[in-house]
Amino acid sequence: MSVATHGPAGLRPRAVGRATVNLVVGVSVLYTLLPVLWLLLASTKNRDALFSSDILSLSDFSFLANLRDLFSMDDGIYARWYGNSLLYAVLGAALGALLSVACGYAFDKYRFRHKEKLFGLVLAAVMVPQTVLALPLYLIASKIGVVNTFWAVFVPLLFNPFGVYLGRIFSQGYVPDEVLEAARVDGAGELATWFRVALRMLGPGLVTVFLFQLTAIWNNFFLPMVMLSDQKLYPVSLGLYTWNSSANVAPDYYPVVIMGSLLAILPLILAFSLLQRFWKSGLTAGAVK
Repeated sequence: MSVATHGPAGLRPRAVGRATVNLVVGVSVLYTLLPVLWLLLASTKNRDALFSSDILSLSDFSFLANLRDLFSMDDGIYARWYGNSLLYAVLGAALGALLSVACGYAFDKYRFRHKEKLFGLVLAAVMVPQTVLALPLYLIASKIGVVNTFWAVFVPLLFNPFGVYLGRIFSQGYVPDEVLEAARVDGAGELATWFRVALRMLGPGLVTVFLFQLTAIWNNFFLPMVMLSDQKLYPVSLGLYTWNSSANVAPDYYPVVIMGSLLAILPLILAFSLLQRFWKSGLTAGAVK
């Protein structure tokens, strides 16, 4: 008959494990925050200070000058890029999340032929890199004549196989079948049951898919680069890329590229901060079922 070991010898493995976890978390936090810290410091420096790698100095503070140059460069086109990104990302993420969660709900709650086979295709689509689809999407857009338009970038962003997968998981964890049956007994149709009952229960899951979709669309680069040639339609990511390419010839672009990159991360930080509690609850969907 063995006796569990208590005391310092028994606590040592737990302490070592906790220290290892804290070390990994600390390194991950530094890996994430140090580039942001460099970006913040570099945005306060002028071109000469950047080329001299003197970003830790408190002299040559040029934050406001860089901000002014950012919105005046090339006739203020950065504001247009920023607005385009907000339109692509916010509207696209909202509609895409609604479609994804609705499809996941249908896969979970309804019976139809070849349901699991179709869902298997959805899972297979999750493993396909988006860059692989850019050329076929361009050929389709060229065939129907929407290349170099808002729709050529916006419409493909609405469909997210991973969001459909998450929508089914959230539906299983948040929407009991008994509640839906009660709504149908009370005379509610399928659309009314979806919008008035199921969608409200799926709120945390909807926010989670929205945040994933928002991040993916905001950072999207390759699809706009393939589809667009008009700079007025560029998102921030593609616009900053063109400026960074021009900086090799015109170094005055370097400070505005850094300032533009700093402003480009603010919407994601704001979205995650405001929707954090919904996002946390959404990630635990079904954990206690």
